Amino acid sequence: MAASALGWVLRAARQVLPSPCTRQARSYYVDWRMLRDVKRRKLAYEYADERLRINAIRKNTILPKELQEVADKEMAALPRDSCPVRIRNRCVLTSRPRGVKRRWRLSRIVFRHFADHAQMSGIQRAMW
Repeated sequence: MAASALGWVLRAARQVLPSPCTRQARSYYVDWRMLRDVKRRKLAYEYADERLRINAIRKNTILPKELQEVADKEMAALPRDSCPVRIRNRCVLTSRPRGVKRRWRLSRIVFRHFADHAQMSGIQRAMW
C-alpha cells in the first residue's frame, strides 16, 4: 500500500517537474551507436545515487573489510553501462565520436561547415 502511494507521488512529481535529462529531443537516432550511447546515459543517470553511496562505502578505510567487500560485490552487480566512464561524447548530427566540440555537441567537420556557411550565430572565421 505504501509502495503504491509512493509510486503515485513520484509519478505526479515527475509530471509537474519534468527532468531536463529525460526529455527526448528527436524521434530517431543517426545510427545504433548513438542509440547505445543514449541508453548508457540514461542508465548512468538512474544509478548515479546508488553508485555514489556504494563507492563511498568501498573507499572508506575506517569501515571493516567485510563491509567493504560487500560493497565491492554490490558494485559488481550493477550494470556495466551504468558507469559514467562508458559515456562517449558524440556529434548529434553525424554520431562521430572524435573531434567533438563539447559546447555545441558537433563534430569539428560539421562545426566548420556550419560556420563557413553562416548557419551558426555568433561564429565567424578568424581574420588577421
